[in-house]
Amino acid sequence: MSERVFIIGPGHVGRGLFRAFRASGVEVIGLHGKRPSGVATSTGALPKELASANVIVVCVRDPQLDETIDEVIAASRDGRVARGTVILHTSAIAEPAGLRSLNEAGFPGGTFHPLVPFSDPEVAAELLRKGWVGIDGENAARSTSRRLAGHIGARTLDIPAGQKAAYHAAAVISSNFPVVLASVAGHLLHDIGVPDSSAYQAVESLMSGALANMKQALPDDALTGPIVRGDVETVGKHVRALERRGQALDVYRALSAAAVEIARRRGVDQKKLAALAGMVRGDT
Repeated sequence: MSERVFIIGPGHVGRGLFRAFRASGVEVIGLHGKRPSGVATSTGALPKELASANVIVVCVRDPQLDETIDEVIAASRDGRVARGTVILHTSAIAEPAGLRSLNEAGFPGGTFHPLVPFSDPEVAAELLRKGWVGIDGENAARSTSRRLAGHIGARTLDIPAGQKAAYHAAAVISSNFPVVLASVAGHLLHDIGVPDSSAYQAVESLMSGALANMKQALPDDALTGPIVRGDVETVGKHVRALERRGQALDVYRALSAAAVEIARRRGVDQKKLAALAGMVRGDT
């Protein structure tokens, strides 16, 4: 089956998918926005070209999602959406009520959530290649999502029913928190007198090395450092050094507590684990 895609929402995600689909040879009928933007092919009311699409991808922000789905429902009632058209949305967490109405009317719906950071639509095609897309919904919608992902070189991850919030939390931890950690570590080096040019390059190098290790092993097995070595003395020195650096200490304590659990699974000595757990909690 050949997909003919119409995208609603010319933001970062919409523009990124527009570029990725076109680069992979998927026929994209249009990119629609509410207002003129310089990138949308149509604006205002949904255009008649919508009828020639067999997939509609809604790429608007969550607060606008229900309203946009309602517009699609209205367009389906006056013939601007062809019967059987698959309706996908790119929200990681929303469950738009209108999708149920569309499903009941013969328009299969579901989620097509790219698990990539869309800060720059220009590089979306490259990021999506070998990336992942979270999907859910009706069987026909899932099948369409898998084909679309395949066209752009991405793999799909089925989001378990009722678990979108946890799925999205995992995505945020994966994509946002490494940046937060880089900022915290870089600022800590800056605060102790390391020049920014060296500090942030050193942090990036360490994080790149950690990611490279994870390509060879699961995260639990790739973790290095004093926690998995059971090095209570070193962790104590870290905690004392960070006592007057509140944010860095909070981050260190929280992630060290998680590292203790990894060390437990790795079989580190129980007495050392107990001492480490108490230290990162602040008991000692």
